Amino acid sequence: MQAFLTTAVQAARRAGDIAIRALSRLDQLDIRAKARNDYVTQVDQAAEQAILESIRKRYPDHSCLAEESGYSTGKSGHSEFQWIIDPLDGTTNYVHGFPTFSVSIALRRKDTLEVGVVYDPCRQELFTTMRGSGAQLDGKRIRVSERKELEGTLIGTGFPYRSNTRWMKTYLQMLGSVMENTAGVRRPGSAALDLSYVAAGRLDGFFEFGLEIWDTAAGTLMIQEAGGLVTSLTGKDSHLDSGDVLAGNPKVHDALHALLTPYLNPSSS
Repeated sequence: MQAFLTTAVQAARRAGDIAIRALSRLDQLDIRAKARNDYVTQVDQAAEQAILESIRKRYPDHSCLAEESGYSTGKSGHSEFQWIIDPLDGTTNYVHGFPTFSVSIALRRKDTLEVGVVYDPCRQELFTTMRGSGAQLDGKRIRVSERKELEGTLIGTGFPYRSNTRWMKTYLQMLGSVMENTAGVRRPGSAALDLSYVAAGRLDGFFEFGLEIWDTAAGTLMIQEAGGLVTSLTGKDSHLDSGDVLAGNPKVHDALHALLTPYLNPSSS
């Protein structure tokens, strides 16, 4: 798997360089709305193309699932390996010059995540992981935090947006409850980075509705390999499909689950 990780790292750095170079000319970007409050630029597209070229050069038979171009098969038409790619996670931040965005690349074999890379080109921080080998930040081992209860924790989240606002009322109730029971809540705007921060112990937990698999695949493996838990908000394992994510060290994850469940199932409160 090391060769796969090396390819992912090289591709992520290449995509990050494209994003950084374009930051100085944001006023020249062609910005299009894919949906309400969901943007795409030629930087997303150029970064994604650079990633795909890097992968296809080394692994032409592998399939890819990328945010902008969607699903594509390899030359063989079928492979047990699939790359999952978000070339610019945090595009809304990016188009405003807000320096919190990332590149996320994961590799899964059949249904099992094997490799994950999240690269923050502004801070030049590289989060990497391989199944069974732990998680690293710039080559140094990282672990989830050791907090045992919600009191004093710092929790990450993301607000419902795009056309998916059906959860807004529920989300705001949940957010209020989390704020009342923790030291604080942060909304940086890049889920891939948020999950990496959980893996590194910078955040103690995280929750969000309506994410896509390319937002969460690399970060999921990162947290698992750093000793944490990632599930859906209901506590099941379907978060990669549902897009509703709950993460943290095991005790914080369970405490958040207990705190938030009544809002998902009002009859249980």
